[in-house]
Amino acid sequence: MSSAPGLGLPERLRACLFDLDGVLTETATVHATAWKEMFDAYLKARSDTNGEAFSGFDQVADYDTYVDGKTRDDGTRSFLHSRHIDLPDGHPDDPAGTESVKGLGKSKNEIFLRRIQEDGVEAYPGSIRYVRAVRSAGVHCAVVSSSANCGAVLEAAGIADLFELRIDGMTIAKDHLAGKPAPDTYLAAARALGVEPDQAAVFEDALSGVEAGRAGRFGFVVGVDRSGQAEALARHGADIVVGDLADLMDPP
Repeated sequence: MSSAPGLGLPERLRACLFDLDGVLTETATVHATAWKEMFDAYLKARSDTNGEAFSGFDQVADYDTYVDGKTRDDGTRSFLHSRHIDLPDGHPDDPAGTESVKGLGKSKNEIFLRRIQEDGVEAYPGSIRYVRAVRSAGVHCAVVSSSANCGAVLEAAGIADLFELRIDGMTIAKDHLAGKPAPDTYLAAARALGVEPDQAAVFEDALSGVEAGRAGRFGFVVGVDRSGQAEALARHGADIVVGDLADLMDPP
């Protein structure tokens, strides 16, 4: 049974909590490209200076494993550790390019903002059709993203008004929340909407996000497979994996 006709969700659910990049908007590939541009420039400079062999950032394998779904700092730190590179966290005021977690993250962010300004932001039509159906059914809707640019992306895609609540990278910093794969951001969204975790569904394309939904004991975890990782999403805790949110809807 479903919470309302056509949603493909368990009956008890009262809220839908959506990740942004890769679930609602076609920005995951923009993020991956920005991460690659930033990390490759840093690794190449490090290679030139230290004589280390250059091995670039893989914007599929490295992105999925180390940075997808995580905060900018956590993603930067995670990938660097995979290369046995330990940099200081630095200071929020570090300029882009500073050899610190904050400085590299700021470089990545500048690249990302430049790309969305040049190319715009597209929302997945199936996702927006699904969100509109959720709203029509009287089910709560929130966006839960690790990105500090979440608000700007929602506005650029023209979908900000579809959601009652936004928990994003700015919220994480302000409220000192642990990023995904910890469930804190999703739990914060559920509390703000006045629902228990087992009354909410989590929609994620990132392995770390699916882990967060499972760790928070949410009522239903939907994995969204945009990059051929359906089996991994299921292993990490998705109750169901779909290629597009519209796949959850009953045929007209």
